[in-house]
Amino acid sequence: MLAWCAEDPPKKPAPVDPGRGRSVLTQTRPKVRRPPKFKVILYNDDFTPMEFVVQILEQIFQKGPAEATQLMLGIHKNGFGIAGVYVLEVAETKLVAVHQAAEKMGYPLRAGVEQE
Repeated sequence: MLAWCAEDPPKKPAPVDPGRGRSVLTQTRPKVRRPPKFKVILYNDDFTPMEFVVQILEQIFQKGPAEATQLMLGIHKNGFGIAGVYVLEVAETKLVAVHQAAEKMGYPLRAGVEQE
């Protein structure tokens, strides 16, 4: 049998937390910023044939024939037009492809990249 001294009263059991073991820990995730977007702009000139610009829009920018034609007419009328909006690396790759195709055919088609 265990004896206890009057100076050491028996200890009460610790109170039970009703939520213990059932709580859900949450952690806040840091917000991830989306990469900036860049516009690929085609500029009008008096020497590059309209058909070639439509071909560039279809092949490099994956535009449909009707959309490519409408965009080409807008470039012709306004002096420039946005061929597409991409992350920087993709925009630069498409810009190089446009310049290579134009140079190969001997056309002075100009294009540029500008942040959106």
